[in-house]
Amino acid sequence: MKSCRVNKLEIGGDAPPRLMGVINCSGESFYLNSYIPIEKVHATAVAMVEQGADMIDIGARSTAPNTQAISGKMEAERIDAALGELDGSGITLSVDTMHPGVLDVCLKHDIHAANDISGFVSPAYAKKVADAGLPAFVMAANKVPGDPIGVDATLASLEGVINRCETAGVNEYVLDPGVGIWTPFRSIEEDWELCRHFDTFMRFDRPVLAAISRKTFIGMLLNREPEDRLPGTLAVTMKLLEKGASVIRTHDVAATRDIMKVYEHMVKGV
Repeated sequence: MKSCRVNKLEIGGDAPPRLMGVINCSGESFYLNSYIPIEKVHATAVAMVEQGADMIDIGARSTAPNTQAISGKMEAERIDAALGELDGSGITLSVDTMHPGVLDVCLKHDIHAANDISGFVSPAYAKKVADAGLPAFVMAANKVPGDPIGVDATLASLEGVINRCETAGVNEYVLDPGVGIWTPFRSIEEDWELCRHFDTFMRFDRPVLAAISRKTFIGMLLNREPEDRLPGTLAVTMKLLEKGASVIRTHDVAATRDIMKVYEHMVKGV
Protein backbone atom coordinates (compact mmCIF):
# COMPACT_ATOMS: atom_id res chain seq x y z
CA MET A 1 0.00 0.00 0.00
CA LYS A 2 1.20 3.48 -0.84
CA SER A 3 1.62 5.81 2.10
CA CYS A 4 0.43 9.38 2.50
CA ARG A 5 2.23 12.01 4.57
CA VAL A 6 0.23 14.55 6.56
CA ASN A 7 2.60 17.01 8.20
CA LYS A 8 5.18 14.65 9.75
CA LEU A 9 2.72 11.79 10.06
CA GLU A 10 2.96 8.79 7.74
CA ILE A 11 -0.36 7.11 6.98
CA GLY A 12 -0.61 3.72 5.32
CA GLY A 13 2.41 1.84 4.01
CA ASP A 14 4.26 0.30 6.94
CA ALA A 15 2.87 2.79 9.44
CA PRO A 16 0.53 1.64 12.21
CA PRO A 17 -3.14 2.66 12.07
CA ARG A 18 -3.53 6.35 12.91
CA LEU A 19 -6.07 8.01 15.17
CA MET A 20 -7.93 11.17 14.10
CA GLY A 21 -9.78 12.99 16.86
CA VAL A 22 -12.89 15.02 15.95
CA ILE A 23 -13.54 18.57 17.10
CA ASN A 24 -17.01 19.80 16.16
CA CYS A 25 -17.57 23.55 16.32
CA SER A 26 -21.13 23.04 15.13
CA GLY A 27 -23.99 23.20 17.61
CA GLU A 28 -26.13 21.45 15.00
CA SER A 29 -24.13 18.22 15.24
CA PHE A 30 -26.09 14.96 15.45
CA TYR A 31 -24.04 14.12 18.56
CA LEU A 32 -24.48 17.14 20.81
CA ASN A 33 -21.88 15.99 23.33
CA SER A 34 -19.23 16.40 20.64
CA TYR A 35 -19.83 20.15 20.29
CA ILE A 36 -16.82 22.15 21.44
CA PRO A 37 -17.23 25.88 22.09
CA ILE A 38 -14.44 28.03 20.65
CA GLU A 39 -12.99 28.88 24.04
CA LYS A 40 -12.47 25.16 24.75
CA VAL A 41 -10.97 24.17 21.38
CA HIS A 42 -7.33 24.48 22.43
CA ALA A 43 -7.73 22.56 25.68
CA THR A 44 -9.78 19.86 23.95
CA ALA A 45 -7.23 19.41 21.17
CA VAL A 46 -4.35 19.19 23.62
CA ALA A 47 -6.25 16.65 25.71
CA MET A 48 -6.96 14.54 22.63
CA VAL A 49 -3.29 14.50 21.68
CA GLU A 50 -2.37 13.53 25.24
CA GLN A 51 -4.92 10.71 25.02
CA GLY A 52 -3.27 9.41 21.85
CA ALA A 53 -4.68 11.27 18.84
CA ASP A 54 -2.20 11.51 15.97
CA MET A 55 -4.13 14.37 14.38
CA ILE A 56 -7.25 16.48 14.87
CA ASP A 57 -10.03 17.02 12.32
CA ILE A 58 -11.88 20.31 12.80
CA GLY A 59 -15.28 21.04 11.31
CA ALA A 60 -17.80 23.83 11.79
CA ARG A 61 -20.83 22.61 9.83
CA SER A 62 -22.91 19.50 10.51
CA THR A 63 -23.22 17.24 7.48
CA ALA A 64 -25.70 14.83 9.08
CA PRO A 65 -29.06 14.51 7.29
CA ASN A 66 -31.94 16.70 8.43
CA THR A 67 -29.76 19.10 10.40
CA GLN A 68 -30.16 22.85 10.37
CA ALA A 69 -28.33 24.42 7.43
CA ILE A 70 -25.94 27.30 8.03
CA SER A 71 -24.37 29.81 5.65
CA GLY A 72 -20.87 29.51 4.27
CA LYS A 73 -20.12 32.78 6.05
CA MET A 74 -21.04 31.31 9.41
CA GLU A 75 -19.04 28.13 8.75
CA ALA A 76 -16.02 30.25 7.79
CA GLU A 77 -16.32 32.43 10.89
CA ARG A 78 -16.57 29.42 13.18
CA ILE A 79 -13.64 27.53 11.71
CA ASP A 80 -11.53 30.68 11.50
CA ALA A 81 -12.01 31.24 15.23
CA ALA A 82 -11.31 27.59 16.07
CA LEU A 83 -8.14 27.42 14.02
CA GLY A 84 -6.99 30.71 15.53
CA GLU A 85 -7.02 28.97 18.91
CA LEU A 86 -4.61 26.33 17.58
CA ASP A 87 -2.13 28.44 15.61
CA GLY A 88 1.36 27.62 16.81
CA SER A 89 0.20 24.57 18.78
CA GLY A 90 2.23 22.12 16.70
CA ILE A 91 -0.80 19.81 16.45
CA THR A 92 -1.37 18.11 13.09
CA LEU A 93 -4.69 19.47 11.80
CA SER A 94 -7.11 18.63 9.01
CA VAL A 95 -10.11 20.79 8.17
CA ASP A 96 -13.48 19.22 7.45
CA THR A 97 -15.12 21.41 4.81
CA MET A 98 -16.28 20.99 1.23
CA HIS A 99 -16.50 24.67 0.34
CA PRO A 100 -13.65 26.45 -1.50
CA GLY A 101 -14.36 29.78 0.20
CA VAL A 102 -14.16 28.21 3.65
CA LEU A 103 -10.93 26.49 2.67
CA ASP A 104 -9.51 29.90 1.74
CA VAL A 105 -10.08 31.02 5.32
CA CYS A 106 -8.51 27.83 6.67
CA LEU A 107 -5.39 28.38 4.60
CA LYS A 108 -4.61 31.47 6.65
CA HIS A 109 -3.85 29.15 9.55
CA ASP A 110 -1.53 26.25 10.38
CA ILE A 111 -3.40 23.39 8.69
CA HIS A 112 -1.96 20.21 7.23
CA ALA A 113 -4.77 18.47 5.30
CA ALA A 114 -8.22 18.96 3.81
CA ASN A 115 -11.06 16.55 4.53
CA ASP A 116 -13.56 16.75 1.64
CA ILE A 117 -16.68 14.62 1.99
CA SER A 118 -17.71 15.69 -1.52
CA GLY A 119 -14.75 13.83 -3.01
CA PHE A 120 -13.36 16.75 -5.06
CA VAL A 121 -16.59 17.12 -7.05
CA SER A 122 -15.68 20.81 -7.07
CA PRO A 123 -12.66 21.36 -9.37
CA ALA A 124 -12.15 24.74 -7.67
CA TYR A 125 -11.81 23.06 -4.29
CA ALA A 126 -9.43 20.42 -5.64
CA LYS A 127 -7.29 23.12 -7.27
CA LYS A 128 -7.00 25.04 -4.00
CA VAL A 129 -5.87 21.88 -2.22
CA ALA A 130 -3.32 21.14 -4.94
CA ASP A 131 -2.04 24.73 -5.08
CA ALA A 132 -1.60 24.73 -1.30
CA GLY A 133 0.32 21.44 -1.44
CA LEU A 134 -2.08 19.84 1.03
CA PRO A 135 -2.79 16.13 1.30
CA ALA A 136 -6.48 15.23 1.40
CA PHE A 137 -9.03 12.85 2.85
CA VAL A 138 -11.57 12.34 0.06
CA MET A 139 -14.91 10.57 0.41
CA ALA A 140 -16.84 8.58 -2.17
CA ALA A 141 -19.18 10.95 -4.00
CA ASN A 142 -20.51 11.38 -7.52
CA LYS A 143 -22.56 14.57 -7.30
CA VAL A 144 -23.22 14.99 -3.58
CA PRO A 145 -21.59 13.46 -0.50
CA GLY A 146 -22.39 9.80 0.02
CA ASP A 147 -24.59 9.33 -3.03
CA PRO A 148 -23.17 5.96 -4.21
CA ILE A 149 -25.33 3.12 -2.88
CA GLY A 150 -23.76 -0.26 -2.18
CA VAL A 151 -20.26 -1.70 -2.37
CA ASP A 152 -19.94 -1.82 -6.17
CA ALA A 153 -21.20 1.75 -6.57
CA THR A 154 -18.80 2.90 -3.86
CA LEU A 155 -15.86 1.24 -5.61
CA ALA A 156 -16.82 2.94 -8.88
CA SER A 157 -17.19 6.26 -7.09
CA LEU A 158 -13.77 5.95 -5.47
CA GLU A 159 -12.28 5.35 -8.91
CA GLY A 160 -13.79 8.68 -9.91
CA VAL A 161 -12.36 10.32 -6.80
CA ILE A 162 -8.90 9.01 -7.67
CA ASN A 163 -9.21 10.41 -11.18
CA ARG A 164 -10.15 13.80 -9.75
CA CYS A 165 -7.13 13.70 -7.43
CA GLU A 166 -4.84 12.91 -10.35
CA THR A 167 -6.40 15.58 -12.56
CA ALA A 168 -6.00 18.23 -9.87
CA GLY A 169 -2.45 17.18 -9.03
CA VAL A 170 -3.20 16.01 -5.47
CA ASN A 171 -0.85 13.07 -5.03
CA GLU A 172 -1.10 12.57 -1.27
CA TYR A 173 -4.57 11.37 -0.31
CA VAL A 174 -6.56 8.94 1.83
CA LEU A 175 -9.79 7.37 0.56
CA ASP A 176 -13.04 7.33 2.55
CA PRO A 177 -15.79 4.88 1.50
CA GLY A 178 -18.36 7.14 3.14
CA VAL A 179 -20.17 4.98 5.66
CA GLY A 180 -23.27 6.84 6.82
CA ILE A 181 -26.82 7.81 5.92
CA TRP A 182 -25.79 10.71 3.73
CA THR A 183 -28.88 10.74 1.49
CA PRO A 184 -32.50 9.59 1.87
CA PHE A 185 -31.82 6.83 -0.65
CA ARG A 186 -29.36 4.96 1.56
CA SER A 187 -30.22 2.42 4.23
CA ILE A 188 -28.47 1.24 7.36
CA GLU A 189 -28.02 -2.24 5.88
CA GLU A 190 -25.97 -0.70 3.09
CA ASP A 191 -23.70 0.80 5.73
CA TRP A 192 -23.27 -2.61 7.30
CA GLU A 193 -22.38 -4.01 3.88
CA LEU A 194 -19.71 -1.33 3.41
CA CYS A 195 -18.24 -2.36 6.76
CA ARG A 196 -18.44 -6.09 6.04
CA HIS A 197 -16.61 -5.55 2.75
CA PHE A 198 -14.26 -2.82 3.98
CA ASP A 199 -11.20 -4.78 2.86
CA THR A 200 -12.49 -4.45 -0.73
CA PHE A 201 -11.51 -0.79 -0.64
CA MET A 202 -7.85 -1.74 -0.23
CA ARG A 203 -7.73 -2.65 -3.92
CA PHE A 204 -6.74 0.92 -4.81
CA ASP A 205 -3.43 0.57 -2.96
CA ARG A 206 -4.19 3.71 -0.95
CA PRO A 207 -4.76 4.29 2.77
CA VAL A 208 -8.43 4.10 3.75
CA LEU A 209 -10.23 6.10 6.44
CA ALA A 210 -12.82 4.52 8.72
CA ALA A 211 -15.29 7.18 9.87
CA ILE A 212 -18.06 5.37 11.72
CA SER A 213 -18.05 7.04 15.14
CA ARG A 214 -21.49 6.82 16.81
CA LYS A 215 -23.28 6.75 13.43
CA THR A 216 -26.91 5.91 12.76
CA PHE A 217 -26.41 2.37 11.47
CA ILE A 218 -24.96 1.40 14.86
CA GLY A 219 -27.68 3.22 16.76
CA MET A 220 -30.49 1.63 14.75
CA LEU A 221 -29.16 -1.88 15.33
CA LEU A 222 -28.78 -1.36 19.07
CA ASN A 223 -31.68 1.04 19.58
CA ARG A 224 -29.29 3.56 21.10
CA GLU A 225 -29.03 7.34 20.84
CA PRO A 226 -25.64 8.83 19.84
CA GLU A 227 -24.67 9.29 23.50
CA ASP A 228 -24.91 5.51 24.07
CA ARG A 229 -23.27 4.19 20.90
CA LEU A 230 -19.66 3.95 22.05
CA PRO A 231 -19.58 0.17 22.71
CA GLY A 232 -21.09 -0.54 19.27
CA THR A 233 -18.68 1.90 17.66
CA LEU A 234 -15.68 0.23 19.26
CA ALA A 235 -16.84 -3.21 18.12
CA VAL A 236 -17.12 -2.04 14.50
CA THR A 237 -13.79 -0.20 14.77
CA MET A 238 -11.97 -3.36 15.78
CA LYS A 239 -13.32 -5.19 12.74
CA LEU A 240 -12.38 -2.35 10.38
CA LEU A 241 -8.85 -2.38 11.76
CA GLU A 242 -8.74 -6.09 10.96
CA LYS A 243 -9.93 -5.27 7.43
CA GLY A 244 -7.12 -2.79 6.83
CA ALA A 245 -8.24 0.69 7.92
CA SER A 246 -5.27 3.06 8.05
CA VAL A 247 -7.02 5.88 9.90
CA ILE A 248 -9.78 5.80 12.51
CA ARG A 249 -11.80 9.02 12.87
CA THR A 250 -13.44 9.23 16.28
CA HIS A 251 -15.17 11.42 18.84
CA ASP A 252 -13.77 9.18 21.60
CA VAL A 253 -10.00 9.29 21.50
CA ALA A 254 -9.03 7.59 24.76
CA ALA A 255 -11.31 4.57 24.34
CA THR A 256 -10.41 4.18 20.67
CA ARG A 257 -6.69 4.38 21.40
CA ASP A 258 -7.16 1.53 23.88
CA ILE A 259 -8.72 -0.80 21.34
CA MET A 260 -6.12 0.17 18.72
CA LYS A 261 -3.40 -0.77 21.19
CA VAL A 262 -5.15 -4.08 21.86
CA TYR A 263 -5.44 -4.68 18.12
CA GLU A 264 -1.76 -3.98 17.52
CA HIS A 265 -0.77 -6.31 20.33
CA MET A 266 -3.06 -9.08 19.15
CA VAL A 267 -1.90 -8.89 15.55
CA LYS A 268 1.74 -7.86 15.80
CA GLY A 269 2.64 -8.34 19.44
CA VAL A 270 3.49 -4.65 19.65
